[in-house]
Amino acid sequence: MQPCKPSVRVAWLAGARGQSHSAIVRERCTWLAAAVFVSMAIATTGIVRATGRQVVDTERYQAYAESMRSELVPYRDFDVEYPPGALAIFALPALVVSGESGYFWVFAALMAITGGVGVFLTAAALGRLDRPPRVRHCVLALLAVSPAAFGGVLLTRFDLVPATLVAGAMLLLLSDRPRTASLTLGTAAVVKLYPLALLPLLAVWTWKRLGRRKAVLCSALAVGVVAFAYLPFVLLSPEGVAQSVWRQLSRPLQIESLGAGVLLLLHHAAGLDVVVETNYGSQNLTGTTAASFAYATSAVSIAAIVWLWIRFARGEPSPERVVRYGAATLVALVAFAKVLSPQFLVWLLFPLALVAGRRGAAAGAYFTVAAIATAVWFPWLYFELPRDGDPFVVALVVLRGLVLVAALAVLAWPQSATAPPSSPRLRVGGGE
Repeated sequence: MQPCKPSVRVAWLAGARGQSHSAIVRERCTWLAAAVFVSMAIATTGIVRATGRQVVDTERYQAYAESMRSELVPYRDFDVEYPPGALAIFALPALVVSGESGYFWVFAALMAITGGVGVFLTAAALGRLDRPPRVRHCVLALLAVSPAAFGGVLLTRFDLVPATLVAGAMLLLLSDRPRTASLTLGTAAVVKLYPLALLPLLAVWTWKRLGRRKAVLCSALAVGVVAFAYLPFVLLSPEGVAQSVWRQLSRPLQIESLGAGVLLLLHHAAGLDVVVETNYGSQNLTGTTAASFAYATSAVSIAAIVWLWIRFARGEPSPERVVRYGAATLVALVAFAKVLSPQFLVWLLFPLALVAGRRGAAAGAYFTVAAIATAVWFPWLYFELPRDGDPFVVALVVLRGLVLVAALAVLAWPQSATAPPSSPRLRVGGGE
């Protein structure tokens, strides 16, 4: 065998060094983005907390943790509105600290680190999607500074945990590991149930690429994780578990939802009577009209999500389509929900970062407007909303809802038949 010519050898070494340098730069950018995300999240949380206006849920989480430390059984001995996986998250800070302030900061640090992991997973998914370096750097920069748009809500709720697990599930799916992706998605649903809305997309992806048998297996794995987590509590207190789930499904029209915003606008513009009550841990609109709006918006949300599932099933299972339809499904779930707490926007952060091209940029811009509009009133003006329906806050609530609907329209708009594919398809076959 003839040795390589010097010119060929030099070219090969130069290419290898170039690839190595590119990988180093990519890794450093990811570490920097994650570090900035963690730092900004903690700093923003600290600034809001210093004002004394922060509205937190950590006191409730700590109460759950203390109840469990006292050997009380969740769902049986005390009411819990969250899935079992959330209880493990609540318990972790209580294992190392005591006191309200200590629990708050350990919990916030845990969420900040979790968000940093989410940045890493999103960066890896961008690599699997073969995004150009300039695009990756831009997306990572926006993720890094995103805590500033969330105000004090990002680290005072646990939504970064399921959001990061969903990011991990998407990365595994793009890496042709559907079974592990299913287990990860199921784990995310054990923490908060919303990731189950993505399961039909995962099933269709697996069916079209690897066959029906593996699709059924993957679906069973995801659902099985949730069932396994609930099983001990169902055996101990079936009524308590049923009440927990029903409590979430039966919530009235929360005052920050798009439907409630429309009713409050009609209250100011046309004198429509509205009734505000505090129950289910939030401020809500009650009465016949509000109930009708709650049913209507829920029906629209379900119809939109099912339509997105069908649209995805009718097309090719390409990487770009699965990330776009995944993001669209979650946006539809949030935009038309009868409950739209500020932390629900966290669900959209990592999925929207994966959508390519002008479509992704437009949806990301709408999402940014929604996050900033929320930060303007929450927590600073939040209680002006249930107290007197402040028109300025109502306008911000409606604006947030409308820009989320606009983001959904951008994501769901049919792609031109003449448009070139954004990236090559992943390999078919093999997998796990």
